Amino acid sequence: MNMHQQPPVSADQITDFRQVHLPDGHPTVKSGKVGVLLVNLGTPDATDYWPMRRYLREFLSDKRVIEWPRAIWFPILYGIVLMTRPGKSGKAYEEIWNHEKNESPLRTITRSQSDKLTEILGDSDGRLKVEWAMRYGQPSIPDKLKALKDEGCDRILVFPLYPQYSATTTATVNDVVCKSLLEMRWQPAIRTVPPYHDDPVYVTALAKSVERHLETLDFDPDVILTSYHGIPQSYFKRGDPYHCHCMKTTRLMREVLGMDDTKLRVTFQSRFGPEEWLQPYTDKTVEQLAKDGVKKVAVMNPGFVSDCLETLEEIAGEAGEIFEENGGEHFSHIPCLNDSDLGMDVLEKIVRRELGGWI
Repeated sequence: MNMHQQPPVSADQITDFRQVHLPDGHPTVKSGKVGVLLVNLGTPDATDYWPMRRYLREFLSDKRVIEWPRAIWFPILYGIVLMTRPGKSGKAYEEIWNHEKNESPLRTITRSQSDKLTEILGDSDGRLKVEWAMRYGQPSIPDKLKALKDEGCDRILVFPLYPQYSATTTATVNDVVCKSLLEMRWQPAIRTVPPYHDDPVYVTALAKSVERHLETLDFDPDVILTSYHGIPQSYFKRGDPYHCHCMKTTRLMREVLGMDDTKLRVTFQSRFGPEEWLQPYTDKTVEQLAKDGVKKVAVMNPGFVSDCLETLEEIAGEAGEIFEENGGEHFSHIPCLNDSDLGMDVLEKIVRRELGGWI
């Protein structure tokens, strides 16, 4: 070896050098960690008028959600909707509220998903940090991004918990993430999880959840509906791929379950306002099935990662009542994947894949 040639430096030595050899007076800087931020739709803090109003105002003021011109929409929003809807929505939330923790099921489940993912990923050296946030309500995306950055996460994977992409869901999460970066002098590197509507691990988990649930029933459904949250037809016509993603998810489920399109059908729920939304509508479909003599129906919600108002109150509650009031006899709601072993397997595999090269 040449007398002036230095021995090679290992990556660990470089890391140690960066940590130890700082100029006198240099501020403490945390870095080198990787963050994962799970983001769900949102939740009010309570079921009474003002918390519901705050939540609905934030949600329904989003230009991605309501694309009408502000000059037309805001007088309706502030003059009618926010005067009447908080009370109605609050009563609906009260029916499914987690009174033990005084929070919505969506918050309970999303927190559990985050906690379980931390355990599953098994970060022994403390380099990986998993957090959760809500697009609307608390905890907010900007607050959680800042918390991860303050913990030393200079690389953050943002996971919008929407298997099927829509501008009304995935895009609005990404919008807030990008706006949050505008406020940061030292920005972390950001990755976002792409839609996974056709990912084999997701489709297989959905199919297994159906099989497991059917084993618990004392009847065999004549029809199983895959009910997705709807969007206005106009959004679809402007190029939103959501409808196509939903249709593909159910088509792939049929292949795994060995069912045809008369047994496993697609419907859309939760329409709002005077526009035509994606069809067929879930409530109208269960009503018509009952009137046509179908006696046994099950409904699932593949587009929802966690059970929430739209699945527990609207489907398990209202849709079941509609079916039985019109002559149906047996109705069952198939729970979302939630924080089950199947659900956590989906989150784990997607996160590990999207963190490739970072950990």
